[in-house]
Amino acid sequence: MKSQQFILVVYDISDDRRRTKLHDALLDFGTPVQYSVFECLLSARQEQRMRGRVKKIIRPKKDRVRFYMLCANCVERVEVTSGKEVLSGQPNSVVVG
Repeated sequence: MKSQQFILVVYDISDDRRRTKLHDALLDFGTPVQYSVFECLLSARQEQRMRGRVKKIIRPKKDRVRFYMLCANCVERVEVTSGKEVLSGQPNSVVVG
């Protein structure tokens, strides 16, 4: 199995159209856990594709996107107060696009 990185993607975009476009694009790579917050478990290739999509959508001088790279130990310590665990028991999937 390929090595995967857990990435928390957080964004602040004031333009409704770009924000919606980014949200829809990130659905191909992760799971929204709050609006403007995604949890992603990605291979290096998937991460590269995701960053490329983000770069095409945002306006760097106006929009803010943060990528938090979490280590395996950090992922194990994530606490969820309600709702289902997003990354537990997630089947392997292939993104085609």
